[in-house]
Amino acid sequence: MDLWKLRSTTPYLYFILTFTHSCDLVPRSRMGNFASSTTGASTSTACVKFVHELVSQNCVVIFSKTTCPYCKMAKNVFNEIGATYKVVELDEHDDGRRLQEALAQMTGARTVPRVFINGSCIGGGSDTKQLHQQGKLVPLINQCAPCCAPDSEGSGSGRFGSAK
Repeated sequence: MDLWKLRSTTPYLYFILTFTHSCDLVPRSRMGNFASSTTGASTSTACVKFVHELVSQNCVVIFSKTTCPYCKMAKNVFNEIGATYKVVELDEHDDGRRLQEALAQMTGARTVPRVFINGSCIGGGSDTKQLHQQGKLVPLINQCAPCCAPDSEGSGSGRFGSAK
């Protein structure tokens, strides 16, 4: 199959197949804790796999850094609409640098935040805010599982889980 067609129809399979050497990590547990390694091909897909699993199991995932104003902007948008989201604070994660490298290869951008909705990267903080202002963000979230959808009143607790 043509890689371009694979990329447009199944983006995560494309990334796993094309960026298998993006990260040298060994998974230690299901929750995504990793340890550094230089053991080659069997561990080379760990970062991409971790990102893929996280975004496929959560409606909204934000790869963030605690001091980044654009990351705060994205989280504030989801807080305003009351959507549940999962956060990975890369500057507090043991392998945040490698995860950020994997995200750069997967999404084409190294900057944070990297915001995923329903398995697809929608961009960063400005992109998230713009989608919300255009009225396109809530419909994207509403395509997800009911646990992630915004409150009916439009203002929520800003609940989120942290994945470190």
